[in-house]
Parts: sequence; C-alpha cells; structure tokens
Amino acid sequence: MTHTTLPDTFLWGVATAGHQNEGHNSAGDTWFLEHTTPSLFREPSGAACEGYQQWATDLDLAAGLGLNAFRFSVEWARVEPERGVVSADALDHYERKVDGCLERGLAPLVTFSHFTAPHWFAAAGSWTADDAPARFAEQCDRVMARFGDRIAYAVTLNEPNLEQLLQAGAKLPAEAEELKTQMLAAAARAAGSDTYASANVIPAHRQDEFQAAFTRAHRAARDAIKARRGDLPVGVSIAIADEVALPGGEERRDAKRAAVYDHWLREARHDDFIGVQNYERIVHGPDGEVPGDGELNGMGTAIAPESLAGAVRYAHEVAGVPVLVTEHGIQTSNDAQRAAFVPAAVHGLAAEAGAGTPVLGYCHWTLMDNFEWIFGYGAQLGLHEVDRETFQRRPKPSAKAYAEVVRSYRGMAADS
Repeated sequence: MTHTTLPDTFLWGVATAGHQNEGHNSAGDTWFLEHTTPSLFREPSGAACEGYQQWATDLDLAAGLGLNAFRFSVEWARVEPERGVVSADALDHYERKVDGCLERGLAPLVTFSHFTAPHWFAAAGSWTADDAPARFAEQCDRVMARFGDRIAYAVTLNEPNLEQLLQAGAKLPAEAEELKTQMLAAAARAAGSDTYASANVIPAHRQDEFQAAFTRAHRAARDAIKARRGDLPVGVSIAIADEVALPGGEERRDAKRAAVYDHWLREARHDDFIGVQNYERIVHGPDGEVPGDGELNGMGTAIAPESLAGAVRYAHEVAGVPVLVTEHGIQTSNDAQRAAFVPAAVHGLAAEAGAGTPVLGYCHWTLMDNFEWIFGYGAQLGLHEVDRETFQRRPKPSAKAYAEVVRSYRGMAADS
C-alpha cells in the first residue's frame, strides 16, 4: 500500500514509566498504597521489570526496533526520597539514561511526573497542598539543571484527567470507589497524617480540587523548565478516547468531551504541544454508549485502530498546538491483535498528518509488559513479554510488526 510520507524529524518511539518498569520504588506514594490494608492494587509492584538495572538493555531493544525516540519518566521519589534530601546517585542514573538514549540515536522524551510522587509529598497534602507547585517546580529545576540541555521534549504531568475519564465511562465499579476511599484513609493513618492522596487514585468528590491543583503544578513546572531552557518544547499528556457520535448522540459526546478533555486542551494552548494518549474509541448513541462491532480489546471496547487519528484530530482542533502521541496501544493477551492494530493505527495517524494536522511523533505504550497500576501484572500492553522470575525480555510478534511499519516510513523519509 502507498503511505503518506512523514518528515524525517518525526519521532518514532516507545513509552515507559518509572514506577511501572523500574522496580523497588519504595520511597513513592504508590508503593505505600500497594502495601496498605485495604488496598485497591491487586498486587504490589515489587521488582516490576527491574528496569532501573536493565535500562541499557531496554534502550538497546528500542534502538533495535529502528526507533529514534524513547519516553521515560524521572522518578521524583528516587531523586528526593525525603523532603529536602536529594539523591545524587538517582540524578546520576537518569543522566546516564539520557546519555544512553543519545548514544543510540534515541531522542529522550522525559516525563517529570508519571502519576507517582514521593511518600512525604503524598502525606503532606499531595498535589492540593499550598506549596505543591513550588515543590514540583524545584524537582523540575534540579532535573533540568542536571541534563535538561540534552532532552528533546518535556512532559510535565501524565494523564491528569485519567480519573475523570474513568468516572465518565463508569470504568470503575462503585465498590472500587469505596475501596479507594478506605485505602487512602488507611494510608493516612499509617503515615501519621491527616490526609493521603496520589495522582491516579483520586476519590470522585475531589476531582475538581485536583484538576485545579494539577493545573497549578503544570504551570509551575512549565515555568521552571523554560527558565532553564526556553527552547525546550513543554506540554502535558492527557488520556483521550476517540469520542464518536451516532445521529442523536452528539449532545452526549460533547458533554463527555467538556467534562474530560476540554479543560486540558484549552490549557495546552499555552504550551508547545499536547500529548495524546489514546487506547479506545467510545461510540455515543441517543441513549448512551453503544457497544462497537467486532473483536473487543481487554478494556471491553471494540478494537478500532482509527481511534488514534480521531483523538489526535480533536485534540489539535481544540488546543491549536502540535500533537505528540505520547502513548497509544492495546490491552490484550492476544498479541496477534496488537500486531495487526499497530500498523493500522499508524497508517491512520500518517493520513491525518498528511491531511494537515501537525503530528510530531508516535510512542507506543509500551516496550514490555509491566505493572499496570491497580490491575497489577494482569494487563498486557507490551511489545515484549517479561519473565517474572528472570526478568528476561522476549519480543512478541507485535515488536516486529511495529519495527516494520517504522522502517517503511523512515525509509520513505530518507528517500524523499
């Protein structure tokens, strides 16, 4: 088939995240919640994928797929495990990782907070504390001071709208919401604190408060990053489904967009790009969501590769800035579905770019099966499987499928 040509500056990457991949992130808030009774997390993260030790192996895997970008997060809890105590070793580690990316021709795309934060921060009011924006800005500044001169893109926060998306789609049952509240109360007691909170387990009644808090934190982070390096592109990544309306469903679709995405898409007008993280399409009929036709993914929605282009189009229409696909993938234990899904989605994205929507790059979530938050190790989204005993990475057929589609586009860019 003929493809739309993409520029040779287009970023082809994989996305990873510290807590989900590195292992033993014991100074973090999520680790504390995993070990709280009761806990919403089905199992603790433990060693995760041993990514903190195996970072060079993982960069080699990405380079071996023919990619030119690698998204990862700097784990604040490792850098500042206690308030005011900065770990030189952790900064050294992440600096080596940045340099390792560059040595392999991978543009480093750095996330400054991928949901997790230090335990001390979570017990001191978390993101809603008065000093939270300043504390986060300090963390961004110290990271920038160390290796900000060498990174390619900065993502301040990962999916600050995730909880709105989960609630709007009724993705979590009522008992999970109750368990979340019980877990956070137990964590506060265990921490000897009045409160305990974490970015991806927010109770329903605190959503608006946290949206305002995340907005303040994002702005403070952007300012801190820009103060060190004004030319570095900075943005926020949001979770965004492709919301499609059947006749009569437009009002429901628009209400969902207004509740879940539009605040952040308007905020992104002041940024250099908007990060889009898309996993599914939601179809709205006059009476509510309509199940799609055909095979379903592990999230229970119809597999729709064209959802990526739809989400990207809407994000750009509202934000007006270029789009970087910071995550896209499919939850499924059937890798044949992934191997077919990825190329189809990429071709749709390229066509959308060809039609005029400015798209900076595409990062697949994720390099390997990892710790998927409250679902533990039960949800598979990786291009590689990981032996839970030896932590050896083994490529799935989808890794080859992604490498081949990347090669086809990068080859065209080289020829043009």
